[in-house]
Amino acid sequence: MALPLLNYAPSSQNSRVAGYGVGTDEDSIIFSTDSVLSNDDMDNLIWAAYRQIFFHAFKADREAVLESQLRNGQISVRQFIRGLVLSDRYKRSFYDLNSNYRFVEQTVQRVLGRDVYSEREKIAWSITVATKGTEGFIDELLNSEEYLNTFGDSIVPYQRRRSLPSRDQGEMPFNLKSPRYDAYYRLVFGFPQIVWQNSVRRFVPQEKQAKAGDPSNFLGAARSLSSAKGGSSPRVSTASINLNAVPYRKLNVPIGPN
Repeated sequence: MALPLLNYAPSSQNSRVAGYGVGTDEDSIIFSTDSVLSNDDMDNLIWAAYRQIFFHAFKADREAVLESQLRNGQISVRQFIRGLVLSDRYKRSFYDLNSNYRFVEQTVQRVLGRDVYSEREKIAWSITVATKGTEGFIDELLNSEEYLNTFGDSIVPYQRRRSLPSRDQGEMPFNLKSPRYDAYYRLVFGFPQIVWQNSVRRFVPQEKQAKAGDPSNFLGAARSLSSAKGGSSPRVSTASINLNAVPYRKLNVPIGPN
């Protein structure tokens, strides 16, 4: 029996505040089929969808059938996003290696373009995953009023309002602050890995590097000469010394009565 979605209160995230400032280079680029005028524009839109859902897609992870349907106008961008989130690649990378709570958190970030409001929202969507499965959970996200009002059928989801005029830095991208694997699987896979170097490498600016004829270039050669060992007599054990062969000085002392 499928349970209804629990109520959760939205928090005051900046994604809920309408933008009023002048656009900058840090603003997210909006990719939409309404502005596609060439094949290159469609390629950029498809790669933007891969970056949003997978962060990066190798050639073996691409969905050729979905791409062909999108290019030919058989499916919308919303249906293309649905196919990516329900793909085997997404299931293996996010669902199989995480708990339902973390799977919900990462999917909300990628599909709705914002962080989860609270733990109550994670619990609410986790119940949906447990009762309706991943397909039912994805369908409810894509059919939600928030998704339709923000992205509709033609816009690729993006991280909303990454920068604010009142902040020195914008919000950190989701792929940097939310690792793909949970803490347990990061420990199993050996992440993070510490790389030790035998020697310390130091960068020397070009203007501080020794020129030809500089005495410092011969410092290594001088040290090697000073550390070279000279000839020394071999060590002989005292047990192998022949006392008869040892020269000694005889004293001419008369022997007799005083």
